[in-house]
Amino acid sequence: MEIEVLESEKNRLKFKLKGETHTFCNILNEELWNDKDVKAAGYRIEQSLEDEPIFILETDSKDPKKVLSDAISRLRKQFKEFESKITKLIK
Repeated sequence: MEIEVLESEKNRLKFKLKGETHTFCNILNEELWNDKDVKAAGYRIEQSLEDEPIFILETDSKDPKKVLSDAISRLRKQFKEFESKITKLIK
């Protein structure tokens, strides 16, 4: 995955997620909304077979880059916990 920042302002971030689809974008979008400082978060994909997702993230007071970084950190933790549970289950 590659992130390309399209716009960056004090409380607003617009970025493209290269190589991603609705699967990851839905998970990321939901996790972004878990932050109480998120005012708006969403993404769009023009044509799902060709275009890359474009996210818009707006916050009340936090730096949107920090909010994005924190959301990704929380997702990493959740994925590791899930992997651990699956590994124990299949052994």
